Amino acid sequence: MKEPMNITEQLIKSHLVTGAMTPGTEIGLHIDHVLQQDATGTLVMLELQAMGLTEVRAEKAVQYVDHNLLQTDFKNADDHAFLQVAAQKMGYYYSRAGNGISHVVHMEQFGVPGKSLLGSDSHSCAGGGLGMLAIGTGGLDVAMAAAGEPYYVRMPKVLGVEVTGKLSDWVSAKDVVLEMLSRYDVKGAKGYIIEYYGEGLKNLSTWDRHVIANMGTEMGATSTVFPSDERTKEFLSQQGRAKDWVELKADEGATYDLTDHIDLSKVEPMIACPSSPGNVVPVSEVAGKAISQVVVGSSANPGYRDFWMVSQIVKDRQVPANISLDINPSSRQTIQTLTIDGAMGDLMGSGARFHQTGCMGCIGMGQAPASGKISLRTMPRNFPGRSGTKDDQVYLCSPETAAASAITGKITDPRSLKFDCPKFKEPKVVKSGLTVIFPPKKNDSKMDLEMGPNIKPIPKFGRLEPEFQLPVLLKMGDNISTDEILKAGAEVLPLRSNIPAISKYAYQALSKDFYKRAKLRREGHIVIAGENYAQGSSREHAALVPKYLGQKAVIAKSYARIGWQNLINFGIIPFEFEDSSDYHDIDENDVLLCTNLREAIQTDKPILIKNITINREIQVKTRLSERQVRVLLAGGMINDLKERADRSKLKGVKTKALAGA
Repeated sequence: MKEPMNITEQLIKSHLVTGAMTPGTEIGLHIDHVLQQDATGTLVMLELQAMGLTEVRAEKAVQYVDHNLLQTDFKNADDHAFLQVAAQKMGYYYSRAGNGISHVVHMEQFGVPGKSLLGSDSHSCAGGGLGMLAIGTGGLDVAMAAAGEPYYVRMPKVLGVEVTGKLSDWVSAKDVVLEMLSRYDVKGAKGYIIEYYGEGLKNLSTWDRHVIANMGTEMGATSTVFPSDERTKEFLSQQGRAKDWVELKADEGATYDLTDHIDLSKVEPMIACPSSPGNVVPVSEVAGKAISQVVVGSSANPGYRDFWMVSQIVKDRQVPANISLDINPSSRQTIQTLTIDGAMGDLMGSGARFHQTGCMGCIGMGQAPASGKISLRTMPRNFPGRSGTKDDQVYLCSPETAAASAITGKITDPRSLKFDCPKFKEPKVVKSGLTVIFPPKKNDSKMDLEMGPNIKPIPKFGRLEPEFQLPVLLKMGDNISTDEILKAGAEVLPLRSNIPAISKYAYQALSKDFYKRAKLRREGHIVIAGENYAQGSSREHAALVPKYLGQKAVIAKSYARIGWQNLINFGIIPFEFEDSSDYHDIDENDVLLCTNLREAIQTDKPILIKNITINREIQVKTRLSERQVRVLLAGGMINDLKERADRSKLKGVKTKALAGA
């Protein structure tokens, strides 16, 4: 008799290519949809070029332009031109600048319940709100999926969250996911996919579910999954895509590895304080603090309802002169719908500022707040300095809290407002089909890529060496984010396609002279970290740039999922302390020695590292799959792919993924 499965298990089983569904073991998944955004997509396209791929093999591959939107010089414009031609050449759909945020537009135009999606953006898990198996990861993994290779990941456990009740006035989906973050912080769901179920889901729209799924990554979750039900069907019908609906529900009697419960009626307005998405308290605890900026709109609050709600709260009211209310529309479709129903005029009349559709301030692409001032944002992250202001004080909140605070000039619990909560009603149809996405064209493989002067080839690296004797160049604490390893923002993002240039910003938030010191250490270096190293963004630059500067290994107490895999993909050894207390016995500038390294990694033997400076040995581990061992020994995934291609040619055999290599 077939054992009952939850939705997550159903989705994984239907896409399983290799491995067994045993939590903690590596599995390979077939990927239906590939999603790329421009800040990571330029590197993906360069990686595909380095692999020799001439045509994408995923069922649906889309290149979005939504991050590097400020064109203060030629760099971003050159990247956009490069991406447009590369997409056409390799068989991608192309979503031009101004169309909207990748996760939002993909849900509007392409998302299908039951399909798998892999995106070179950590918030690609937002697709789980539509009933997709949607996962964010580093660009090299996405490039391999585009090439037809499986996506490899450790089989997650499933955290089942039962949802009951109905949200109260002034409370919305952002408060639900902030409530989850108050329970799990930034790493409590690591190794899990979060699956929501229960009768309360009928009270959450598909966009509400998108909000909750989007920020699952902030808890360290591999993904988030919702059922595909009548609310999903309602959304697809709005988009004119009712034919894409399929029902997804857990089998009767299905179980979960861990369970939790949320009663929507008991959720109150919540807010994440500086400088972590996990630093969550009720809004009432921080109410009254003066603010200077409110930013509405991001992949974490992209729905038409979210903007409409803000428009009705500020309607016929003026935002104070010392407050900047910034509106970042999530897609062209959203702008059109807000315009037709008059909500755009209500926002305009309040004194709000309008920005182009895209990620904007969420990634530090403009909208930096004033020094020492509080900025409230309906965004997913508030890591230190991510906004572009070094001493930023960024709080994350719901559209209701944001709008209430915008009109009062201080952090405000929206329940304290002296008027009734606006009542939103889902429209039966929206202005769909307005987003201009260019489909791939056939026979364009001979087109020349347009590579401006800022676009440089991927650096080449050698195989893993058998031993090292290297200095510790930097020692870090817990929860170091990729923003701290390699910051985002308008100054740095345009350099994403130029590794030598962007390398000057490596670890700059933690050590101003890191680049200079790394360049002086031609033999290479090591860094030390605490728990959950490389959390946050999927940006593989946080591994590639240190590798370019000579980083051979990281020794940490633990790693975030994507950051850990990115290190392996670029040939950096992700050591973990066998005994976490050994962290205290290594300091910056200590010299570490490790011999018989290749043999130890191949045979999974205990690995000893000697701290020559204090004459003490520590034991470390790697926790690698057989495939990851092969990749690491080769010096990274690109090297491994080329070596496999060479071997297959010698045997007269070509696999599907290697056919273009």
